[in-house]
Amino acid sequence: MAEAQNTPAGSTTAGSIAVAAESTVATRMSAPPSFDVADFPVPHGREEEWRFTPLERLRGLHDGTAVATGGVKVAIDAPDGVTVETVGRDDSRLGKAGTPVDRVAAQAYSSFEQASVVTVAKEAVLTEPVRITVHGEGGVAYGHQLIQLEAFAEAVVVIDHTGDAVLAANVDYVLGDGAKLTVVSVQDWDDTAVHVGQHNALIGRDASFKSIVVTFGGDVVRLHPRVAYAAPGGEAELFGLYFTDKGQHQEHRLLVDHNTPHCKSNAVYKGALQGDGAHAVWIGDVLIQAAAEGTDTYEMNRNLVLTDGARVDSVPNLEIETGEIVGAGHASATGRFDDEQLFYLQSRGIPAEEARRLVVRGFFAELVQQIGLPDVEARLLEKIETELKASV
Repeated sequence: MAEAQNTPAGSTTAGSIAVAAESTVATRMSAPPSFDVADFPVPHGREEEWRFTPLERLRGLHDGTAVATGGVKVAIDAPDGVTVETVGRDDSRLGKAGTPVDRVAAQAYSSFEQASVVTVAKEAVLTEPVRITVHGEGGVAYGHQLIQLEAFAEAVVVIDHTGDAVLAANVDYVLGDGAKLTVVSVQDWDDTAVHVGQHNALIGRDASFKSIVVTFGGDVVRLHPRVAYAAPGGEAELFGLYFTDKGQHQEHRLLVDHNTPHCKSNAVYKGALQGDGAHAVWIGDVLIQAAAEGTDTYEMNRNLVLTDGARVDSVPNLEIETGEIVGAGHASATGRFDDEQLFYLQSRGIPAEEARRLVVRGFFAELVQQIGLPDVEARLLEKIETELKASV
């Protein structure tokens, strides 16, 4: 099931497929999921879930020394048919999409004072996106957001992270039966920002969830998207695009928990790296539980190394507890420019530097097109072009 891998120096690619009667992805975690930060030991970097993360650069988010100073402002622009609320931490709707799986996520849940709740009414079909801006102003913050769609609602939500902050946050997506949600989460932080986040999606019967995660900025960005199904017939598409520059650490750790029969998932993440010390990590975990007969799932990670000194760690995993599935597979590959593609373009009169830019833009094109919002797509293409000018 695992595709052949091209792995240059400075990168590692590993994958596994396990078939077991009594095992779960959670067994690789150092502690069971919990809302209480006290249930998690302080990580030291030897734990499976922390072994790639530079803990010394998390600015105290992992050990409880980061004191909230309120350095983040959240603004929400929503069309008709959407209810926007600011609620206290005692609101019963919070936390139902998923439980924190590491100490930082639990710290965020234990420390936020107010949460933003965005609700799309039953059967409402939004013609304009909901836009959420999270802007850092140099401080430490803990946050929580809930986006919920009632039955048969349809919406697009853009969450845009900018500025400078040390932020730990949980984001919950709850989809009612037959709902359709597309979320575009953009991490366009300043170079000194630190962002650690857990994204929890709970998908209702015959509902569809599409996530597009775009990561450019920040000193350290570590995101943990997680998907579970509340009833049969749910579908999840997880797309990601990241451009890791000199000295940056960008880490995306996915888990799709197929806990319900007849559900689908597809994950495609692509990254480009350049500069000394650029480090990208992609962990793709898919669990097919014994009850999840009829599952159809696939995950893929592709990385393009543009310069020497960059490192990629890519680890796709499948854990299968039933043989009654439609399909399951994974693939991972890391490589440099395709010399044949460059030769083809140059042989048709395209200068070498422009040919290299065209190859990279083509590499990302299928993911950018998934966004479906012209202004966001144009902004991201411009950002890619800016990054490319620094190396190619």
